[in-house]
Amino acid sequence: MKRIHCAGLITLRDRKLLLAFSKNKQAYYLPGGKVDAHETAVEALIREVKEELDIILHENDLQFYCHITAPAFGEANGLIMEQDCFMCELKEAPKPTAEILKVEYFDEVTYEQQEHLVPGVIMAFEQLRKDGLAD
Repeated sequence: MKRIHCAGLITLRDRKLLLAFSKNKQAYYLPGGKVDAHETAVEALIREVKEELDIILHENDLQFYCHITAPAFGEANGLIMEQDCFMCELKEAPKPTAEILKVEYFDEVTYEQQEHLVPGVIMAFEQLRKDGLAD
């Protein structure tokens, strides 16, 4: 089974999770993306967040939170996403850029009302709820 290595940003405000709407996939995702062959997950996350949200993250502000293994949304042939998720408190407001149309903070119930649900995001919400960090 083919797997892709990704990095995702977990940032909370008022117990809600920041998600970015991808115009390519027409769904809300954790900010972040694929880890290139020459990168660590942290390096990929820093690069992707700069591209998607116009925010410069610093490695010392990122704390490993969890690993998610889930079907890759919108991909054929049973592609599996292996995503290292890092917690970070943003010091500035995210500005959607590149393929990101908008960003919003969601609780799990509001997210589940979206047209397309991304398995990895559902798993992130489950972990946050289990840890008492989100509703």
